[in-house]
Amino acid sequence: MRPPILNPLFASVTSLQGVGPKQDKLFRYLLDRSDTPRLVDLLLHLPSNVIDRRRRPTIAEAAGLIGQVVTLRVTVERHKSPPPGRSRAPYVVTAGDDTGTVLLTFFRAKPDYIEKLLPMGETRYVSGVAQMFDGALQIVHPDRVVDEDGFARLPQIDAVYPLTEGLAVGSIRRAMVQALAKLPPLPEWISPEVMRRCKFPSMSEALHRVHEPGEPADILPQNPFWSRLAFDELLAGQLALALVRAQLRRPAGVRNAGDGHLRHRIIDALPYALTTSQQDAAQAIAGDLAQPLRMLRLLQGDVGSGKTVVALLAAAAVAETGRQAALMAPTEILARQHIKTIAPLAERAGMRVAILTGREKGKERRDIVARLASGEIDLLVGTHALIQDDVVFKALALAIVDEQHRFGVRERLALTEKGDAVDVLVLSATPIPRTLVLTYFGDMDISELREKPAGRQPIDTRAIPKSRIAEIVDGLQRALDAGKRAYWICPLVDESDAEGVEHLTNATQRFKTLQKRFGDRVGLVHGQMKGADKDRVMAQFAAGDIQLLVATTVVEVGVDVPQATIMVIENAERFGLAQLHQLRGRIGRGSEASTCLLLYHEPLTEMSAARLKVIRETTDGFRIAEEDLRLRGEGEVLGTRQSGLPGYRIARPEVHAQLIAQARDEAVRVMQDNPTLKGERGEALRCLLYLYERDEAIPLIGAG
Repeated sequence: MRPPILNPLFASVTSLQGVGPKQDKLFRYLLDRSDTPRLVDLLLHLPSNVIDRRRRPTIAEAAGLIGQVVTLRVTVERHKSPPPGRSRAPYVVTAGDDTGTVLLTFFRAKPDYIEKLLPMGETRYVSGVAQMFDGALQIVHPDRVVDEDGFARLPQIDAVYPLTEGLAVGSIRRAMVQALAKLPPLPEWISPEVMRRCKFPSMSEALHRVHEPGEPADILPQNPFWSRLAFDELLAGQLALALVRAQLRRPAGVRNAGDGHLRHRIIDALPYALTTSQQDAAQAIAGDLAQPLRMLRLLQGDVGSGKTVVALLAAAAVAETGRQAALMAPTEILARQHIKTIAPLAERAGMRVAILTGREKGKERRDIVARLASGEIDLLVGTHALIQDDVVFKALALAIVDEQHRFGVRERLALTEKGDAVDVLVLSATPIPRTLVLTYFGDMDISELREKPAGRQPIDTRAIPKSRIAEIVDGLQRALDAGKRAYWICPLVDESDAEGVEHLTNATQRFKTLQKRFGDRVGLVHGQMKGADKDRVMAQFAAGDIQLLVATTVVEVGVDVPQATIMVIENAERFGLAQLHQLRGRIGRGSEASTCLLLYHEPLTEMSAARLKVIRETTDGFRIAEEDLRLRGEGEVLGTRQSGLPGYRIARPEVHAQLIAQARDEAVRVMQDNPTLKGERGEALRCLLYLYERDEAIPLIGAG
């Protein structure tokens, strides 16, 4: 049950004055929610900048501040409405001071509204972005126009927020003022000692000062107000992980390590020798399975480092004792890729494996579920389909979860609840820096696969401006004529994705232009296609019927065509480092040398240039992950949408790294002193878990 004190914060944003159905849609997009956002979602949408009105330049001075928000004191001199029949022409008001004139420009304006807003001959204060147009200073759609009294009431420092098209900063500010007014008196969940040491304000003060700053520096992530909110978010995450861990770390009765006979058969069936780190990881997992505590281990390794084989050896160890394992992947492509690697090896070892995704239906699905329940399947590979209610294991002993960061705590638990004292092995193809392992997984044992399997060829990576695309296509012609296979990656599926970003190429459009040149040697695959259609095109590419595959990032994981040796990534500056690395990992998988061409749109930002430099210099995923964390920006170490820590909206690793360990220590202390979250502090911590959407861990409190 959610603590009643939080109810005002869980009211929907549409309960605020001025937020109707149209705004609701925009707020959903802005706050990245599928349903109507709540006041708490709005309050945790923090400013990206401020407007400081304390300094008021003259018009002449403002001409030197192009691109900045300026506040000017002007006298209205002239109104010029658009000529009849030219609805697209702007309404322009000329205003001035002793040093010059400024054009205040309004598109699709109502003339009587503008005349009332800016009466002829009157003095007004106007605020907006200074621009030059035909040699004259102009402000398009000033965000504030007020008289002397209005200016006296105006905040001298105004927060500026990340926006989405169609939502003005004024709408967010008006909604924010109302949301702050509804903030209830929240209990304090941080211990007095941490409050003192970190000089944290209360949550209420932190929210007020970030949204209504007294000084421009109040909104900086490193300052106490933002840091307090970041600590809350980290603490909620760490406490949820600690509750899950307490649940998973309960003493286990029957243990799951067998005598090794199946594992030996699998190793004998491999066409190559295991790398040293694969041997070490398999040994560590077997050791965990023999312990009287449940295993909780993270196996991370770069693209192509052989995680699937180690996972199969773990499943074999469990099958040796007559029990079952499940491998859950986030996408069907990935699940099918695993089964492709696993099935031939398992068959030779005498292990029974099956796959279950949304595609298995009717009699086929009923048959798989029946065989699973009777114990005739040793390892079931699948997607979310594995956690459906009617999927019952006879004796599930090991849950293997791939690409863990794409699953929430809920899915992880749903799978482990299908057995008794189930061991957990998490796989990650994105090497994760230590700080982030702590943040995202809590305390886990870690195995790393550092080497590449023998025979893998180096990849030559080059960055090339998009203006040279004709040369690339000519080069591709020569390669395809020589029988080579290539990927061409685009950031978008079609034009509807491209609003506001004209220079981005979509896959559908690029496919059409390349098809004109190369005919039916080109195929197209993207995430909006049906699974069967995607598979058909992928199979044609794997068989060589198609030589050039135009795709979105749908091929980022789980696509294995060793004959593909060329990859072109268009608008490479738009991708995060980890994503570029994952994409590049689709080539260089066979015995031939491979080339990756990063096509970028000029001019490059400093961040994009730095990212492309790193990806050119190294193919070591662990180094790339560390660099990604250092550079940050939009590039997500774990490939999630917003900047900052994976799954976190407020915490920033480059600023709040030292708070991660403190949040973990605080969570550990709570679990030692008050594991069932009783009393006043316990109630306060429950509030915290609900506010930061970590309440899925609450049912675990004291469970088992």
